[in-house]
Amino acid sequence: MSRRRHSDDSDGELRVAPEVARQGGWIGRDGGAAGFLRRRARLLPEKLTVYTTLVGLLNARNYNFGGEFVEAMIRQLKECLKVNMYNEAVHLVRFLSDLVNCHVIAAPSMVAMFENFVSVTQEEDVPQVRCDWYMFAFLSSLPWVGKELYEKKDAEMDRLLSQTESYLKRRQKIHVPMLQVWTADKPHPQEEYLDCLWSQIQKLKKDRWQERHILRPYLAFDSVLCEALQHNLPPFTPPPHTEDSVYPMPRVIFRMFDYTDDPEGPVMPGSHSVERFVIEENLHCIIKSHWKERKTCAAQLLSYPGNNKIPLNYHIVEVIFAELFQLPSPPHIEVMYTTLLIELCKLQPGSLPQVFRWSWEDWSDCLTQDLEKPKPKFVREVLEKCMRLSYHQRIIDIVPASFSVLSPANPVCIYKYGDESNRSLPGYTVALCLTIAIKNKASNDEIFSILKDVPNPNQDDDDGEGFTFNPLKIEVFVQTLLHLAAKSFSHSFSALAKFHEVFKTLAESDEGKLHVLRVVYEVWKNHPQMIAVLVDKMIRTQIVDCAAVANWIFSSELAHDFTRFYIWEILHSTIRKMNKHVLKIHKELEETKARLARQHKRRDSDDDDDDDDRSTDREDGPLEEQIERLQEKVESAQSEQKNLFLVIFQRFIMLLTEHLVRCETGGIDVFTPWYKSCIERLQQIFLQHHQIIQQYMVTLENLLFTAELDHHILAVFQQFCALQA
Repeated sequence: MSRRRHSDDSDGELRVAPEVARQGGWIGRDGGAAGFLRRRARLLPEKLTVYTTLVGLLNARNYNFGGEFVEAMIRQLKECLKVNMYNEAVHLVRFLSDLVNCHVIAAPSMVAMFENFVSVTQEEDVPQVRCDWYMFAFLSSLPWVGKELYEKKDAEMDRLLSQTESYLKRRQKIHVPMLQVWTADKPHPQEEYLDCLWSQIQKLKKDRWQERHILRPYLAFDSVLCEALQHNLPPFTPPPHTEDSVYPMPRVIFRMFDYTDDPEGPVMPGSHSVERFVIEENLHCIIKSHWKERKTCAAQLLSYPGNNKIPLNYHIVEVIFAELFQLPSPPHIEVMYTTLLIELCKLQPGSLPQVFRWSWEDWSDCLTQDLEKPKPKFVREVLEKCMRLSYHQRIIDIVPASFSVLSPANPVCIYKYGDESNRSLPGYTVALCLTIAIKNKASNDEIFSILKDVPNPNQDDDDGEGFTFNPLKIEVFVQTLLHLAAKSFSHSFSALAKFHEVFKTLAESDEGKLHVLRVVYEVWKNHPQMIAVLVDKMIRTQIVDCAAVANWIFSSELAHDFTRFYIWEILHSTIRKMNKHVLKIHKELEETKARLARQHKRRDSDDDDDDDDRSTDREDGPLEEQIERLQEKVESAQSEQKNLFLVIFQRFIMLLTEHLVRCETGGIDVFTPWYKSCIERLQQIFLQHHQIIQQYMVTLENLLFTAELDHHILAVFQQFCALQA
């Protein structure tokens, strides 16, 4: 086997060599060595070369061990692909490829496996994301094994790389705008992940496959490993595409630094150097392995090998923000990244890039801008979020006077019947009576009795009982109750629970539900968090439904707050509740079907009880009836879910179309801050709920996103379709 390495990396290899030898001795005595190493390959991919070296040493000692290990790895790879564990499968492929360097696997058989991977790009009627994954698995292994394969099979490798280039030139990239974090390519281009990796591999090939960052501890054991017999990989055919196959979504590579950002320290590898790819991959792996323990995670990141040769802190910060900004959502909860950055600052207080340091002076230019523009809106929303962790006066005290225009409003309840000057308002007298009754712990019947005196502006629609949609009745009741319960979230929740029957009666119609939400907004418009939690509670208690919330959000009454963050927090929460509801009922149905199947299995295995047919029929009856009821509930819930998305997308289309027509007729620039916010919120809905929305693609295409739709709006739908095309 050809051995190569740069002298500046030999120290790192020698440092890990004793650990390899020590672990190799321990594992060699352990009957579960193969299983242990396979788990390490999957769970700690950043230590890949340590464990491949261990396998190499064990193979040199015991040829049968090596053969069994390779076969077990291939079985595990097939199983991962079968159950859509594609991220784990990438690491297994990379592990197998590095075994070529450790003289465990013969290079020609690895090339043959990669030929099968690349041949997937020639399959017909398969989604592009399937071809993308096999291409990524091949290309991302080359930093580890490219030189070895090229030395042994240069003609075959040239052919593979030529086929790769041909595929990458013809693949569609409509999805890229939807996934880019920055909308501009300056100062850092936001490249599609396969394009970026291909550029890195091309440069690696141009540099004669010399890579300068991967630790290769097997070089320290060259004299042992080169004597070992190699194994051929068993034949591997990529499993065929099925309806159940779910491939990873494409990505865009996030960049926020280059070599100019740290002029005093080590030079940051260029965006198209393969070292940049290797470093980022390993840092992502460290976060994935240790994200639940922030202190351990921070320590592991900062002790990354080779940190004296690279501006490690810059790489770490870039990788953290890449995950935080990843679309459609970060791999881990957002607060984890906050705590991780805090730990890193504690460990490296003087050298961590201060990209997230806040300075009022840096943001002062936003005070002269339109408040709807991104910068002032960002400041306003940050302060709004800070209120949730503090209180209003505290925020006012810490914000400079010059920024007061962006400070949150005082979160007080607005009760229009509380001022005597409003005594001429319709319903004022009834509101006073309600206040006294509620304070005296009135029953629901007593509340209904008081509300009977409220006149109905829609008199023709009222029935004899007076409980049809009556906007004034809803206003008087909801305003008064929320005012009396304004002291805290708990008081408000108790009020909703106590008078749940009254709410359900008043909000029986769709108009009633919508009006309840309007009144909640009128009362708490200065307290977005209260609105969010009350709407959440009303959905849970079925006072309002999800479609009503969607219609309310897109209504003219909320136009003033349409671009505010809390509005979209409410909408996404509403969609998630609907999705959970459908999943819950579907799970109940599957569990009931499984119970019935187990019952049948027990009956079939009990051949002796020939006279028991009637009793078993009696046992089956209730379960079969339950299954029938649950199937109806699932169909109803899915219909409601589909209707929710239809409402949301229809309202988006209406608002955006009105804006586009207004701009066209008035000769105004289309790309206003409002338009940019709205179109990106539409993208967000598609991205965050893509797995559910894909079920209704045909309906959406036939009913809403038709060819006649304005291309600005249709482009978003086409980008979404391309994500799994």
